[in-house]
Amino acid sequence: MRFKSSFLFTISAAALALASCGKGGKDVSSTTGWAYNNPKYGGFEYRSGYEQQKGPGLAFVEGGTFIMGQVEEDVMREWDNSPRRVTVPSFYMDETEVRNADYREYLYWIQRVYTDYPEVYRKALPDTLVWRRPMAYNEPYVENYFRHPAYSDYPVVGVNWLQASDYCAWRTDRVNELILIDMGILELDVNQQNENNFNTEAYLLGQYDGSPGRRPMKDLDPNNDTRRVRNDDGILLPRYRLPTEAEWEYAALGLIGNSYEERLTHRRMYPWDGHIVRNASKKERGQMMANFVRGSGDYMGMAGSLNDRGDVTVNVKSYYPNDYGLYCMAGNVNEWVADVYRPLSFQDVEEFSPYRGNIFQTKVLDEEGIVVDKDELGRIRYREETDKDILDRYNYRTSDNRNFRDGDGASNIVPGEGWANTDANTKNMYAASPGSLGSLVSDRSRVYKGGGWRDRAYWLSPGTRRFLDEREARDDIGFRCAMTRVGSPVASKKSKK
Repeated sequence: MRFKSSFLFTISAAALALASCGKGGKDVSSTTGWAYNNPKYGGFEYRSGYEQQKGPGLAFVEGGTFIMGQVEEDVMREWDNSPRRVTVPSFYMDETEVRNADYREYLYWIQRVYTDYPEVYRKALPDTLVWRRPMAYNEPYVENYFRHPAYSDYPVVGVNWLQASDYCAWRTDRVNELILIDMGILELDVNQQNENNFNTEAYLLGQYDGSPGRRPMKDLDPNNDTRRVRNDDGILLPRYRLPTEAEWEYAALGLIGNSYEERLTHRRMYPWDGHIVRNASKKERGQMMANFVRGSGDYMGMAGSLNDRGDVTVNVKSYYPNDYGLYCMAGNVNEWVADVYRPLSFQDVEEFSPYRGNIFQTKVLDEEGIVVDKDELGRIRYREETDKDILDRYNYRTSDNRNFRDGDGASNIVPGEGWANTDANTKNMYAASPGSLGSLVSDRSRVYKGGGWRDRAYWLSPGTRRFLDEREARDDIGFRCAMTRVGSPVASKKSKK
Protein backbone atom coordinates (compact mmCIF):
# COMPACT_ATOMS: atom_id res chain seq x y z
CA MET A 1 0.00 0.00 0.00
CA ARG A 2 1.88 3.04 -1.31
CA PHE A 3 1.17 6.73 -1.55
CA LYS A 4 1.07 8.38 -4.94
CA SER A 5 4.31 10.12 -5.83
CA SER A 6 2.65 13.55 -5.84
CA PHE A 7 1.66 13.12 -2.19
CA LEU A 8 5.20 12.23 -1.12
CA PHE A 9 6.71 14.96 -3.22
CA THR A 10 4.48 17.57 -1.59
CA ILE A 11 5.39 16.48 1.94
CA SER A 12 9.10 16.16 1.15
CA ALA A 13 9.16 19.55 -0.54
CA ALA A 14 7.45 21.12 2.46
CA ALA A 15 9.97 19.59 4.85
CA LEU A 16 12.89 20.79 2.73
CA ALA A 17 11.38 24.25 2.49
CA LEU A 18 11.06 24.35 6.26
CA ALA A 19 14.76 23.70 6.65
CA SER A 20 16.03 25.75 3.70
CA CYS A 21 14.22 28.97 4.50
CA GLY A 22 16.39 29.23 7.59
CA LYS A 23 19.43 29.95 5.43
CA GLY A 24 18.09 33.21 4.19
CA GLY A 25 16.33 34.17 7.41
CA LYS A 26 13.62 35.99 5.45
CA ASP A 27 10.73 35.02 7.70
CA VAL A 28 10.69 37.28 10.73
CA SER A 29 8.52 37.25 13.84
CA SER A 30 6.00 40.09 13.79
CA THR A 31 6.17 40.34 17.59
CA THR A 32 9.88 40.02 18.40
CA GLY A 33 11.65 40.72 15.11
CA TRP A 34 13.71 37.53 15.44
CA ALA A 35 14.15 35.45 12.30
CA TYR A 36 12.25 32.21 11.98
CA ASN A 37 13.91 28.98 10.83
CA ASN A 38 17.39 30.42 11.28
CA PRO A 39 20.02 28.61 13.42
CA LYS A 40 21.76 31.93 13.93
CA TYR A 41 18.76 33.18 15.89
CA GLY A 42 18.10 29.98 17.83
CA GLY A 43 16.32 28.02 15.11
CA PHE A 44 12.67 28.48 16.10
CA GLU A 45 10.73 26.79 13.31
CA TYR A 46 7.62 28.31 11.80
CA ARG A 47 5.74 27.08 8.78
CA SER A 48 3.11 29.15 7.00
CA GLY A 49 0.67 28.17 4.29
CA TYR A 50 0.20 24.60 5.50
CA GLU A 51 -2.19 22.50 3.43
CA GLN A 52 -3.26 19.07 4.65
CA GLN A 53 -2.70 16.24 2.22
CA LYS A 54 -5.30 13.55 1.59
CA GLY A 55 -4.47 10.16 3.05
CA PRO A 56 -4.80 6.95 1.02
CA GLY A 57 -8.34 5.81 0.30
CA LEU A 58 -9.97 9.07 1.42
CA ALA A 59 -12.21 11.60 -0.30
CA PHE A 60 -12.48 15.22 0.83
CA VAL A 61 -15.86 16.24 2.25
CA GLU A 62 -16.26 19.99 2.49
CA GLY A 63 -18.31 20.75 5.58
CA GLY A 64 -21.10 23.21 6.14
CA THR A 65 -24.57 23.59 7.57
CA PHE A 66 -27.44 21.26 6.74
CA ILE A 67 -30.72 20.00 8.10
CA MET A 68 -29.82 16.81 9.90
CA GLY A 69 -32.56 14.32 10.59
CA GLN A 70 -35.42 12.44 9.03
CA VAL A 71 -37.70 14.48 6.77
CA GLU A 72 -39.60 11.62 5.14
CA GLU A 73 -42.31 9.64 6.93
CA ASP A 74 -41.05 7.87 10.03
CA VAL A 75 -42.72 4.55 9.34
CA MET A 76 -41.14 2.95 12.41
CA ARG A 77 -42.58 5.70 14.64
CA GLU A 78 -39.29 5.98 16.51
CA TRP A 79 -39.13 9.80 16.37
CA ASP A 80 -35.43 9.59 17.23
CA ASN A 81 -34.01 11.87 14.53
CA SER A 82 -36.19 14.95 14.25
CA PRO A 83 -34.84 17.58 11.83
CA ARG A 84 -32.58 20.34 13.17
CA ARG A 85 -29.93 22.54 11.62
CA VAL A 86 -26.31 21.73 12.51
CA THR A 87 -22.87 22.51 11.14
CA VAL A 88 -20.33 19.83 10.29
CA PRO A 89 -16.62 20.78 9.93
CA SER A 90 -14.81 19.64 6.79
CA PHE A 91 -13.32 16.16 6.99
CA TYR A 92 -12.17 13.19 4.92
CA MET A 93 -13.97 9.89 4.50
CA ASP A 94 -13.17 6.57 2.86
CA GLU A 95 -14.42 6.35 -0.70
CA THR A 96 -15.61 2.83 0.02
CA GLU A 97 -16.43 0.52 2.87
CA VAL A 98 -13.42 -1.30 4.31
CA ARG A 99 -12.91 -4.45 2.25
CA ASN A 100 -12.20 -8.02 3.25
CA ALA A 101 -8.73 -7.61 1.72
CA ASP A 102 -8.08 -4.53 3.89
CA TYR A 103 -9.08 -6.31 7.05
CA ARG A 104 -7.05 -9.41 6.16
CA GLU A 105 -4.00 -7.15 5.74
CA TYR A 106 -4.67 -5.88 9.26
CA LEU A 107 -4.91 -9.40 10.68
CA TYR A 108 -1.75 -10.47 8.87
CA TRP A 109 0.19 -7.59 10.43
CA ILE A 110 -1.13 -8.37 13.91
CA GLN A 111 -0.22 -12.03 13.65
CA ARG A 112 3.24 -11.23 12.28
CA VAL A 113 4.11 -8.55 14.87
CA TYR A 114 2.36 -9.57 18.10
CA THR A 115 3.99 -13.00 18.27
CA ASP A 116 3.86 -13.12 22.08
CA TYR A 117 0.23 -12.01 22.22
CA PRO A 118 -1.87 -14.36 20.08
CA GLU A 119 -4.97 -13.18 21.92
CA VAL A 120 -4.73 -9.85 20.04
CA TYR A 121 -5.16 -11.69 16.75
CA ARG A 122 -8.04 -13.77 18.06
CA LYS A 123 -9.76 -10.69 19.44
CA ALA A 124 -9.58 -8.97 16.05
CA LEU A 125 -11.01 -11.85 14.01
CA PRO A 126 -14.40 -11.12 12.44
CA ASP A 127 -17.27 -13.36 13.45
CA THR A 128 -17.94 -15.46 10.34
CA LEU A 129 -20.83 -17.24 12.06
CA VAL A 130 -23.00 -14.11 11.65
CA TRP A 131 -24.05 -15.61 8.31
CA ARG A 132 -25.91 -18.50 9.90
CA ARG A 133 -29.69 -18.61 10.05
CA PRO A 134 -31.76 -21.43 11.59
CA MET A 135 -33.77 -21.91 8.38
CA ALA A 136 -31.28 -20.98 5.62
CA TYR A 137 -28.26 -22.65 4.05
CA ASN A 138 -25.55 -20.00 4.44
CA GLU A 139 -22.58 -22.23 5.26
CA PRO A 140 -20.80 -21.30 1.98
CA TYR A 141 -20.59 -17.71 3.25
CA VAL A 142 -19.40 -18.85 6.67
CA GLU A 143 -16.56 -20.74 4.98
CA ASN A 144 -15.70 -18.45 2.05
CA TYR A 145 -16.90 -14.87 2.40
CA PHE A 146 -14.03 -13.45 4.44
CA ARG A 147 -11.05 -15.47 3.13
CA HIS A 148 -11.85 -16.42 -0.47
CA PRO A 149 -10.32 -14.12 -3.14
CA ALA A 150 -13.69 -13.95 -4.90
CA TYR A 151 -14.85 -11.69 -2.06
CA SER A 152 -11.64 -9.69 -1.52
CA ASP A 153 -13.21 -6.45 -2.75
CA TYR A 154 -16.45 -6.95 -0.87
CA PRO A 155 -17.12 -5.15 2.44
CA VAL A 156 -15.93 -6.87 5.59
CA VAL A 157 -18.79 -7.88 7.90
CA GLY A 158 -18.96 -9.64 11.24
CA VAL A 159 -16.86 -6.85 12.75
CA ASN A 160 -18.17 -5.19 15.88
CA TRP A 161 -17.78 -1.52 16.78
CA LEU A 162 -14.77 -2.12 19.03
CA GLN A 163 -12.94 -4.07 16.34
CA ALA A 164 -13.68 -1.37 13.75
CA SER A 165 -12.23 1.29 16.08
CA ASP A 166 -9.09 -0.79 16.62
CA TYR A 167 -8.65 -1.12 12.85
CA CYS A 168 -8.82 2.67 12.46
CA ALA A 169 -6.07 3.12 15.07
CA TRP A 170 -3.86 0.51 13.36
CA ARG A 171 -4.37 2.14 9.97
CA THR A 172 -3.25 5.51 11.35
CA ASP A 173 0.08 4.05 12.44
CA ARG A 174 0.75 2.19 9.21
CA VAL A 175 0.05 5.25 7.06
CA ASN A 176 2.23 7.55 9.16
CA GLU A 177 5.01 4.97 9.39
CA LEU A 178 5.12 4.74 5.60
CA ILE A 179 5.33 8.53 5.30
CA LEU A 180 8.46 8.58 7.46
CA ILE A 181 9.95 5.61 5.60
CA ASP A 182 9.39 7.13 2.17
CA MET A 183 10.87 10.43 3.34
CA GLY A 184 13.98 8.58 4.53
CA ILE A 185 13.49 9.59 8.15
CA LEU A 186 12.97 5.99 9.29
CA GLU A 187 14.39 2.80 7.83
CA LEU A 188 11.92 0.13 6.77
CA ASP A 189 11.78 -2.50 9.50
CA VAL A 190 9.57 -5.52 8.81
CA ASN A 191 10.96 -7.34 11.85
CA GLN A 192 9.19 -5.23 14.47
CA GLN A 193 7.98 -7.43 17.30
CA ASN A 194 5.47 -7.00 20.10
CA GLU A 195 5.74 -3.62 21.85
CA ASN A 196 8.60 -2.55 19.59
CA ASN A 197 6.37 -1.44 16.71
CA PHE A 198 5.71 1.97 15.23
CA ASN A 199 2.93 3.84 16.97
CA THR A 200 2.30 7.44 15.89
CA GLU A 201 1.71 8.81 19.36
CA ALA A 202 4.57 6.84 20.92
CA TYR A 203 6.92 8.17 18.22
CA LEU A 204 5.87 11.78 18.77
CA LEU A 205 6.35 11.41 22.54
CA GLY A 206 9.81 9.88 22.20
CA GLN A 207 8.72 6.39 23.24
CA TYR A 208 9.63 4.79 19.90
CA ASP A 209 12.92 5.33 18.05
CA GLY A 210 12.97 2.87 15.20
CA SER A 211 15.89 2.58 12.80
CA PRO A 212 17.11 6.00 11.56
CA GLY A 213 16.84 6.48 7.80
CA ARG A 214 19.32 7.98 5.37
CA ARG A 215 17.65 11.39 5.34
CA PRO A 216 17.00 12.34 8.96
CA MET A 217 15.13 15.50 9.86
CA LYS A 218 17.59 18.40 10.25
CA ASP A 219 17.34 20.32 13.49
CA LEU A 220 17.68 24.11 13.22
CA ASP A 221 18.52 24.29 16.91
CA PRO A 222 22.26 25.18 16.83
CA ASN A 223 22.88 22.70 19.64
CA ASN A 224 21.58 19.70 17.67
CA ASP A 225 22.14 18.17 14.24
CA THR A 226 19.03 16.09 13.69
CA ARG A 227 15.71 15.49 15.40
CA ARG A 228 12.58 13.35 15.14
CA VAL A 229 9.51 14.61 13.32
CA ARG A 230 7.21 16.67 15.53
CA ASN A 231 3.50 17.29 15.38
CA ASP A 232 4.07 20.94 14.46
CA ASP A 233 5.87 19.88 11.28
CA GLY A 234 2.53 18.85 9.80
CA ILE A 235 4.10 15.81 8.15
CA LEU A 236 2.14 13.11 9.97
CA LEU A 237 -1.56 12.79 9.24
CA PRO A 238 -4.35 13.02 11.84
CA ARG A 239 -5.79 9.75 13.06
CA TYR A 240 -8.17 7.58 11.08
CA ARG A 241 -11.37 7.03 13.08
CA LEU A 242 -15.02 6.14 12.71
CA PRO A 243 -17.10 9.07 11.43
CA THR A 244 -19.59 10.73 13.75
CA GLU A 245 -23.25 10.23 12.96
CA ALA A 246 -23.53 13.84 11.78
CA GLU A 247 -20.50 13.45 9.50
CA TRP A 248 -21.80 10.21 8.04
CA GLU A 249 -25.28 11.59 7.36
CA TYR A 250 -23.89 14.81 5.88
CA ALA A 251 -21.49 12.92 3.60
CA ALA A 252 -24.17 10.44 2.50
CA LEU A 253 -26.57 13.16 1.38
CA GLY A 254 -23.91 14.86 -0.75
CA LEU A 255 -25.90 18.08 -0.93
CA ILE A 256 -22.94 19.89 -2.46
CA GLY A 257 -24.32 18.64 -5.77
CA ASN A 258 -27.68 20.32 -5.15
CA SER A 259 -26.53 23.76 -4.10
CA TYR A 260 -25.75 27.02 -5.86
CA GLU A 261 -23.73 29.42 -3.73
CA GLU A 262 -25.71 29.33 -0.45
CA ARG A 263 -28.97 28.18 -1.97
CA LEU A 264 -30.02 24.55 -1.76
CA THR A 265 -32.10 23.78 -4.83
CA HIS A 266 -33.71 20.63 -3.49
CA ARG A 267 -33.20 18.22 -0.62
CA ARG A 268 -32.48 14.54 -1.12
CA MET A 269 -34.24 11.54 0.32
CA TYR A 270 -31.34 9.25 -0.69
CA PRO A 271 -27.68 9.88 -1.62
CA TRP A 272 -28.95 10.60 -5.14
CA ASP A 273 -31.61 12.92 -6.56
CA GLY A 274 -35.24 11.98 -6.73
CA HIS A 275 -37.61 10.01 -4.54
CA ILE A 276 -37.11 6.65 -6.29
CA VAL A 277 -34.40 3.99 -6.00
CA ARG A 278 -34.02 3.36 -9.74
CA ASN A 279 -31.62 5.07 -12.14
CA ALA A 280 -33.31 7.83 -14.12
CA SER A 281 -30.60 8.27 -16.76
CA LYS A 282 -31.41 7.29 -20.33
CA LYS A 283 -28.54 4.80 -20.58
CA GLU A 284 -29.34 2.79 -17.43
CA ARG A 285 -32.93 3.75 -16.78
CA GLY A 286 -34.65 1.42 -14.35
CA GLN A 287 -31.49 -0.07 -12.84
CA MET A 288 -31.25 -0.05 -9.07
CA MET A 289 -29.05 2.61 -7.46
CA ALA A 290 -28.11 0.43 -4.50
CA ASN A 291 -28.04 -3.12 -3.18
CA PHE A 292 -31.11 -3.79 -1.03
CA VAL A 293 -34.25 -5.94 -0.82
CA ARG A 294 -36.83 -4.87 -3.40
CA GLY A 295 -39.66 -6.82 -1.82
CA SER A 296 -40.61 -9.99 -0.04
CA GLY A 297 -38.15 -12.69 -1.06
CA ASP A 298 -36.53 -10.54 -3.79
CA TYR A 299 -32.85 -9.96 -2.97
CA MET A 300 -31.36 -9.89 -6.49
CA GLY A 301 -33.96 -9.88 -9.25
CA MET A 302 -34.63 -12.52 -11.89
CA ALA A 303 -32.06 -14.57 -13.79
CA GLY A 304 -30.96 -12.85 -16.98
CA SER A 305 -31.59 -9.43 -15.46
CA LEU A 306 -30.19 -9.34 -11.95
CA ASN A 307 -31.20 -5.81 -11.24
CA ASP A 308 -28.87 -4.86 -8.39
CA ARG A 309 -26.33 -7.54 -9.42
CA GLY A 310 -25.93 -8.80 -5.90
CA ASP A 311 -27.27 -11.72 -3.91
CA VAL A 312 -25.69 -10.69 -0.61
CA THR A 313 -23.13 -7.87 -0.60
CA VAL A 314 -21.46 -6.50 -3.74
CA ASN A 315 -18.08 -5.04 -4.70
CA VAL A 316 -17.45 -1.87 -2.69
CA LYS A 317 -17.18 0.22 -5.88
CA SER A 318 -20.52 -0.86 -7.29
CA TYR A 319 -23.06 1.70 -8.55
CA TYR A 320 -22.38 5.41 -8.96
CA PRO A 321 -20.59 7.39 -6.23
CA ASN A 322 -22.39 10.37 -4.75
CA ASP A 323 -21.32 13.99 -5.23
CA TYR A 324 -18.47 13.62 -2.75
CA GLY A 325 -17.15 10.57 -4.60
CA LEU A 326 -18.34 8.10 -1.95
CA TYR A 327 -19.59 4.66 -2.99
CA CYS A 328 -22.44 2.67 -1.46
CA MET A 329 -23.56 5.25 1.09
CA ALA A 330 -26.91 3.49 0.77
CA GLY A 331 -27.34 -0.26 0.68
CA ASN A 332 -24.70 -3.00 0.49
CA VAL A 333 -23.92 -2.93 4.23
CA ASN A 334 -24.97 -0.73 7.11
CA GLU A 335 -22.04 1.15 8.63
CA TRP A 336 -20.91 1.77 12.19
CA VAL A 337 -20.59 5.39 13.27
CA ALA A 338 -18.89 6.70 16.40
CA ASP A 339 -21.96 7.87 18.34
CA VAL A 340 -23.59 6.31 21.36
CA TYR A 341 -27.32 5.91 20.70
CA ARG A 342 -29.97 7.88 22.53
CA PRO A 343 -33.49 8.38 21.18
CA LEU A 344 -33.41 12.10 21.97
CA SER A 345 -29.85 12.99 20.94
CA PHE A 346 -31.26 15.54 18.50
CA GLN A 347 -32.43 17.58 21.50
CA ASP A 348 -29.15 17.40 23.40
CA VAL A 349 -26.11 17.53 21.11
CA GLU A 350 -24.31 20.69 20.09
CA GLU A 351 -25.17 22.61 16.92
CA PHE A 352 -21.52 22.55 15.82
CA SER A 353 -19.92 19.15 15.23
CA PRO A 354 -22.64 17.22 17.14
CA TYR A 355 -21.61 13.96 18.77
CA ARG A 356 -22.55 11.81 21.76
CA GLY A 357 -19.94 9.47 23.21
CA ASN A 358 -17.11 11.52 24.69
CA ILE A 359 -15.03 9.89 27.41
CA PHE A 360 -12.28 12.38 28.20
CA GLN A 361 -8.93 10.82 29.07
CA THR A 362 -5.42 11.94 29.92
CA LYS A 363 -2.03 10.31 29.52
CA VAL A 364 -0.61 8.33 32.43
CA LEU A 365 2.31 10.35 33.85
CA ASP A 366 4.88 9.69 36.52
CA GLU A 367 5.56 11.94 39.51
CA GLU A 368 7.68 14.26 37.38
CA GLY A 369 4.97 14.68 34.77
CA ILE A 370 6.70 12.48 32.20
CA VAL A 371 4.77 10.03 30.02
CA VAL A 372 4.97 6.54 31.46
CA ASP A 373 6.36 3.84 29.21
CA LYS A 374 4.16 2.15 26.61
CA ASP A 375 1.93 -0.84 27.23
CA GLU A 376 2.79 -4.34 26.01
CA LEU A 377 1.41 -3.54 22.53
CA GLY A 378 3.46 -0.39 22.06
CA ARG A 379 0.69 2.10 22.78
CA ILE A 380 0.73 5.11 25.11
CA ARG A 381 -1.17 4.46 28.33
CA TYR A 382 -4.24 6.57 29.12
CA ARG A 383 -6.60 6.84 32.06
CA GLU A 384 -10.01 8.41 32.44
CA GLU A 385 -9.95 11.89 33.95
CA THR A 386 -10.91 12.13 37.61
CA ASP A 387 -12.90 14.78 39.46
CA LYS A 388 -9.57 16.25 40.58
CA ASP A 389 -8.40 16.60 36.98
CA ILE A 390 -11.46 18.58 35.95
CA LEU A 391 -11.97 20.50 39.18
CA ASP A 392 -11.42 23.91 37.57
CA ARG A 393 -13.08 23.11 34.25
CA TYR A 394 -16.16 25.05 33.23
CA ASN A 395 -16.69 23.59 29.74
CA TYR A 396 -17.29 20.05 31.03
CA ARG A 397 -17.87 18.63 34.49
CA THR A 398 -17.44 14.89 34.04
CA SER A 399 -15.12 12.65 32.07
CA ASP A 400 -17.72 10.12 30.85
CA ASN A 401 -20.33 12.00 28.83
CA ARG A 402 -22.06 9.10 27.11
CA ASN A 403 -25.17 9.57 29.23
CA PHE A 404 -24.98 13.37 29.51
CA ARG A 405 -28.53 14.78 29.73
CA ASP A 406 -29.93 11.36 28.91
CA GLY A 407 -29.14 8.76 31.54
CA ASP A 408 -27.15 10.76 34.10
CA GLY A 409 -28.43 11.61 37.56
CA ALA A 410 -29.78 15.01 36.55
CA SER A 411 -31.95 13.53 33.80
CA ASN A 412 -33.28 10.52 35.69
CA ILE A 413 -36.64 9.98 37.28
CA VAL A 414 -36.24 6.92 39.47
CA PRO A 415 -39.51 5.18 40.39
CA GLY A 416 -40.29 5.86 44.02
CA GLU A 417 -37.37 8.30 44.40
CA GLY A 418 -38.26 11.16 42.10
CA TRP A 419 -36.06 13.45 40.04
CA ALA A 420 -32.28 13.93 39.95
CA ASN A 421 -31.07 10.96 41.91
CA THR A 422 -27.29 11.31 42.09
CA ASP A 423 -26.79 7.54 41.99
CA ALA A 424 -28.96 7.10 38.91
CA ASN A 425 -27.45 6.11 35.59
CA THR A 426 -28.38 4.92 32.11
CA LYS A 427 -29.43 1.53 33.45
CA ASN A 428 -31.87 3.18 35.84
CA MET A 429 -33.32 5.47 33.21
CA TYR A 430 -33.87 2.72 30.65
CA ALA A 431 -34.72 0.00 33.13
CA ALA A 432 -37.52 -2.42 32.40
CA SER A 433 -40.90 -1.34 33.63
CA PRO A 434 -43.10 -3.97 35.31
CA GLY A 435 -44.41 -6.38 32.71
CA SER A 436 -42.14 -5.12 29.91
CA LEU A 437 -39.24 -6.81 28.14
CA GLY A 438 -36.87 -3.98 29.01
CA SER A 439 -34.74 -1.67 26.91
CA LEU A 440 -31.63 -2.36 24.86
CA VAL A 441 -30.38 1.21 25.27
CA SER A 442 -27.15 1.42 27.28
CA ASP A 443 -23.82 3.21 27.26
CA ARG A 444 -22.61 0.51 24.85
CA SER A 445 -25.34 1.16 22.28
CA ARG A 446 -23.75 2.39 19.05
CA VAL A 447 -25.50 3.88 16.03
CA TYR A 448 -25.32 2.31 12.59
CA LYS A 449 -26.69 3.80 9.38
CA GLY A 450 -27.13 3.40 5.66
CA GLY A 451 -29.20 0.29 5.09
CA GLY A 452 -27.81 -3.03 3.91
CA TRP A 453 -28.42 -5.91 1.58
CA ARG A 454 -31.03 -7.35 3.96
CA ASP A 455 -33.00 -4.07 4.25
CA ARG A 456 -35.95 -2.52 2.44
CA ALA A 457 -35.60 0.84 0.71
CA TYR A 458 -36.77 2.75 3.79
CA TRP A 459 -33.45 2.23 5.56
CA LEU A 460 -31.42 3.60 2.62
CA SER A 461 -32.30 7.15 3.64
CA PRO A 462 -29.39 8.77 5.57
CA GLY A 463 -31.85 10.17 8.12
CA THR A 464 -32.79 6.75 9.49
CA ARG A 465 -30.88 5.37 12.45
CA ARG A 466 -30.62 2.13 14.38
CA PHE A 467 -28.36 0.84 17.13
CA LEU A 468 -26.61 -2.29 18.33
CA ASP A 469 -24.39 -3.19 21.28
CA GLU A 470 -20.79 -2.29 20.41
CA ARG A 471 -19.71 -5.87 21.20
CA GLU A 472 -22.06 -7.44 18.67
CA ALA A 473 -21.67 -7.97 14.92
CA ARG A 474 -23.91 -8.83 11.98
CA ASP A 475 -23.65 -10.00 8.38
CA ASP A 476 -25.02 -6.69 7.08
CA ILE A 477 -22.92 -4.22 9.09
CA GLY A 478 -19.51 -2.98 7.97
CA PHE A 479 -17.69 0.32 8.36
CA ARG A 480 -15.54 2.96 6.73
CA CYS A 481 -12.98 5.35 8.26
CA ALA A 482 -12.89 9.12 8.47
CA MET A 483 -10.15 11.67 9.18
CA THR A 484 -10.34 15.16 10.64
CA ARG A 485 -9.55 18.09 8.36
CA VAL A 486 -7.16 20.52 10.08
CA GLY A 487 -6.89 24.18 9.17
CA SER A 488 -9.04 25.81 6.52
CA PRO A 489 -12.34 24.06 5.75
CA VAL A 490 -11.70 24.75 2.08
CA ALA A 491 -9.15 22.40 0.49
CA SER A 492 -6.91 23.43 -2.37
CA LYS A 493 -7.10 21.50 -5.61
CA LYS A 494 -3.67 20.01 -4.88
CA SER A 495 -4.72 18.54 -1.53
CA LYS A 496 -7.85 16.95 -3.00
CA LYS A 497 -5.76 14.82 -5.37
